[in-house]
Amino acid sequence: MSKFSKAFWVANSVELLERLAYYAVFIVITLYLSNVWGFSDIEAGIISGIFSASLYFLPTFTGAYADRIGFRSSIILAFTLLTIGYAGLGLLPTLLQSAGLVTYGMTTTFSGLETSSLRWSIAPVLVLLVIGGAFIKAVISGTVARETTSENRARGYSIFYMMVNIGAFTGKTVVDPLRRSMGDEGLVYLNFFSATMTFAALIAVYFFYKSVKVEGQGKSFAEIGKALLKVCSNGRLIALILIISGFWMIQSQMYATMPKYVIRLIGEDASPGWYANVNPLVVFVCVNLITTLMKKYTALNSMTIGMLIIPFSALVMSFGNQIGTDHILGLHPVAFMMVIGIAMQALAECFISPRFLEYFSLQSPKGEEGLYLGFSHLHSFFSYLLAFGLSGFLLEKYCPDPRGFSSPAEYAAATVHAHYIWYVFVGIGMISAIALVIYGIITKRMDKAKATS
Repeated sequence: MSKFSKAFWVANSVELLERLAYYAVFIVITLYLSNVWGFSDIEAGIISGIFSASLYFLPTFTGAYADRIGFRSSIILAFTLLTIGYAGLGLLPTLLQSAGLVTYGMTTTFSGLETSSLRWSIAPVLVLLVIGGAFIKAVISGTVARETTSENRARGYSIFYMMVNIGAFTGKTVVDPLRRSMGDEGLVYLNFFSATMTFAALIAVYFFYKSVKVEGQGKSFAEIGKALLKVCSNGRLIALILIISGFWMIQSQMYATMPKYVIRLIGEDASPGWYANVNPLVVFVCVNLITTLMKKYTALNSMTIGMLIIPFSALVMSFGNQIGTDHILGLHPVAFMMVIGIAMQALAECFISPRFLEYFSLQSPKGEEGLYLGFSHLHSFFSYLLAFGLSGFLLEKYCPDPRGFSSPAEYAAATVHAHYIWYVFVGIGMISAIALVIYGIITKRMDKAKATS
């Protein structure tokens, strides 16, 4: 622990709290939008896709601005916005209910919102969360870059990723008990829990975060613009971002498709929060070990192994709807195969994500860590924008809302091919894995030619 600075540990600690807050809400974001606000599957998918995509698009710009105003000021601003945003997600429906405009309960959505313009009152609150989250994305990973050296950077990012997944695991843990005990109302109160976590992070940063690494602070907007143009014209980095987006398109289905998929096929007793928790648990256990084992190999080699695993995870998820209804180790087949698939995705993530961040951090000049690490998150912009929208259409076609059917038999017939959803993502994963192999061959030849010229 002595190898890393106080700023490194404070940044990683508040990252844990931010991830805890985020995943508590995000794991059920499509359920929240549909069950509480009355949006359809397609609408909920598009809204959550735009929300999450924006969260990963803006870090390039917020990261560049954070380099200018300083990381401490940026983190304080971020957690202030996040606290207001999460509190708003809880307060808005509560205020609407108190005013008698809507009602909700264990099995009903907010009545009246399906056709009301009041539904869009959620938009400004989501904007606050996007801006706050965008600063966090760039600044925390940028802090890891600034507070480590080339010798311990891979280790630093594995610790960062471990903290992310501790937060993710803890956040998802609170979801199912609230949903089961309070129904749709529990989806609302989750937001107050998240607001408390980000407020605690704000207090911690205010009193404890201080760094002597201030390269780039105070740079002009002209300098920021020049740096943005430089990084956005880096064809090699853009190509890698687009390829890695294939992994995140599949990974994001844990939030876009999985919660509705398992509840609709298994019933209200399904526990999507617990199934999703397999991901951070596996990452927490394995990420340091895998990073250590892959230390002698390049970041690209490590990422390639992960990308070869990911299409098979989606294939495994498809099996649950095809092997009957007999429970396996106490779990419904859909749940059991979902857990196995999520575990495989987590293993792939251990090979990909820490080394991907390391790869980008090593490309960043001093004083531009926020910009480059913010830019690295564009993979999730592309993947979330496409994945959530695609999920809404696939759910409506192969695994629609049961409330639209008159009998269980009619619904069973409508979902007999629900597993086709996962075949789409098998194809995406295979294309991405092949593309990364080709990318590795081409870049290796380019580097060899450059070295000999």
